[in-house]
Amino acid sequence: MVEEESRLRELADRVRTADVVDAMGRAHRHPCHMVDLKSPTPDRLLFGPAITISYMPSCQKALPPDRYNFSALFQEAVRDGGQGRVLVLASNGYPDASLGGGGKLSRLAAHGLAGILTDGRLRDFSQLSECGFAVYCGGESVRWGGDTITPFEANRPVLVSGVAVRPGDYVFADSSGAAVIPAAEVLQILEEANRVVMDEAEFAEESRKEGASGYEPEE
Repeated sequence: MVEEESRLRELADRVRTADVVDAMGRAHRHPCHMVDLKSPTPDRLLFGPAITISYMPSCQKALPPDRYNFSALFQEAVRDGGQGRVLVLASNGYPDASLGGGGKLSRLAAHGLAGILTDGRLRDFSQLSECGFAVYCGGESVRWGGDTITPFEANRPVLVSGVAVRPGDYVFADSSGAAVIPAAEVLQILEEANRVVMDEAEFAEESRKEGASGYEPEE
């Protein structure tokens, strides 16, 4: 298992989100990518299997805060371990609400998570940039969101920016966007993404040679 994870990380380090999306497109038709993400850690690659927390509109009667709170749902999400995993937070129609900040999310580091992906907003970018994990989200917020949305359930399939994320699916995110890879196909997709990189490099080299020779391709 350790060797497999090392191999996956080695392959992931060689590609970018666009390469992963191209590789997914060769195998699937469903959308797998997210764009227009913001990050306090744009130089960090986010890669790992997903655990999820889904949010719902706040209602103290229907969702009492002693049960439905980030601490409780996070503990449920990492029940089987958090090392190297990616916490995916689904805003469920509230992309402008804050789903957490530096205080709550600092517990990711204590559990060894690789980072966080969400279509909602997060607070405290400066603090998050120093937490040691990768962060990609819909943007920064300056307002607490607990009166708007509440953590509802953990480790269920979710939709994030219209992309399905199932617990165990692999998340790949960098400064250009994010992609979600089915767990059963992650090795195949990353190998294909590396072939995409090599194909594009070969095409670029051929184009350079054609330009240097003065050859003009026919229209």
